[in-house]
Amino acid sequence: MDAQSNNIETRMGITLRDIGIPPRPSILNDIDREMAKHEPDFTHLARILGSDVALGAALLKSVNSPFFGFDKKVRSIQEALLVLGLKLVTSTIAGMSLRQAFRHVPDMERFWDASASTARVSGWLARRLHRCCWVRPEDAYTFGLFRDCGIPILMGPFPDYRALLGVANSERVHRFTDIENDRLSVNHADVGAMLAESWQLPDDIVQAIRYHHDLPGILDRQSREFPAVVLPTIAIAQLAEHLIYLRTGMSKTCEWDKIAEEGCRVLGIEPEMIATLAEEADAAIHGEFD
Repeated sequence: MDAQSNNIETRMGITLRDIGIPPRPSILNDIDREMAKHEPDFTHLARILGSDVALGAALLKSVNSPFFGFDKKVRSIQEALLVLGLKLVTSTIAGMSLRQAFRHVPDMERFWDASASTARVSGWLARRLHRCCWVRPEDAYTFGLFRDCGIPILMGPFPDYRALLGVANSERVHRFTDIENDRLSVNHADVGAMLAESWQLPDDIVQAIRYHHDLPGILDRQSREFPAVVLPTIAIAQLAEHLIYLRTGMSKTCEWDKIAEEGCRVLGIEPEMIATLAEEADAAIHGEFD
């Protein structure tokens, strides 16, 4: 167990098992075992992915969505492996598995819908701003799905956590995670990063999850401490959430307001662009890229 995990356990006074971080889905482990071979068998990999009918169907639906922008319809999982590549397929499957892992947590439909919307708009923004921020759309999409994965984890051991989220979302000065730390001695960003790490997501996404409420803190540190893509990945998702609010009145937080100046600079945009981006983002907001 790493130092970060030990520190969280010490502050909470309970173990990570008590927190309820779900294990990495077995299908991802099966994929890793096949890829560790000298000559991976893509036909066998397709059978592994197809063994979970729901995940296989969802993968094909995702591959054929406007988000990926393929002209020709992908008709099989093996073809999906060829056109997307194994890394992107694995990340896509991981995102789909996340919701399944927390199906026991009640009344989370709005949370999952908000996460999906944030992921879609993040992917769209990364494509729209690619000349400025250089975040791959698929990575922005994956981060959007996993950014707040610590929230359903903390719903279990802390019955009053839902009410605390309302307080933190309304906080205009202090960091969201400071509110959590003061009340719980732990926060969803740290716990979410631990899940992402245990699920073997890329390190830059793990770091972005851990620090997504601390953009100024990252800017204050030496840049070599973080992969260069971490800052724009965080800023894209925060802006995506803000655009959703501007167009729908939903997903209201104070997070973009706290980082607007730094966020615009990191993304290479002027504040005056935000209203235009909100109008352009309608298709992604309303699920056209689903």
